[in-house]
Amino acid sequence: MSEIPVWLDWVQRLQSLAQAGLTYSQNEFDLDRYRQIQIIAAEILSNGTDLTFDKTHQLLADERGYVTPKLDVRGVVFKDGKVLLVKELADGGWTLPGGWVDIGEPPALSAEREVWEESGYNVRSVKLLALYDNRKHDFYPTFNHIYKLFFLCELIGGEPTNSIETSDAQFFARDEIPPLSHGRITAKVLETMFELALNPEAPTDFD
Repeated sequence: MSEIPVWLDWVQRLQSLAQAGLTYSQNEFDLDRYRQIQIIAAEILSNGTDLTFDKTHQLLADERGYVTPKLDVRGVVFKDGKVLLVKELADGGWTLPGGWVDIGEPPALSAEREVWEESGYNVRSVKLLALYDNRKHDFYPTFNHIYKLFFLCELIGGEPTNSIETSDAQFFARDEIPPLSHGRITAKVLETMFELALNPEAPTDFD
């Protein structure tokens, strides 16, 4: 399993403390201390990336409210035993179609929308296959702590199309999986999706 870099873990923990303090504290002296903690987190983040301090500080300062993990949904769509993957423009790797859950939108509907936007296929979510913590499943480290929801989706119709984020959409057999976009999916997690989808009675897998 890939370990999150220690400096990134420090950033996330410091930002969590700072953001919670800035949200709930009413004492001006405490608020100043929380701002200083956020500055330290921004300095660490800048040192560990190619971003300037001004950019990292703005990134952290723009966050509001209590810190919680972000939600990422993925649609798991099968056709004739093959799984639907889309090719990401960002890194050229392939992944299950998906993205962030929108405010006011149930996760299952988010998965359906993401599949349509990124692949051109209309689907219906029928089962939550898995809910994973991205820090526990060998995904590339990210600034955000992410919970990933994988929905088994029934194919209804549509045809393959490209999007502003993807350049291809194809169905792949279990033994012909192309290079993956490891910030979004891993070979092991994808293999688990095959196993869960092929066993309808299997319970939802979760961390």
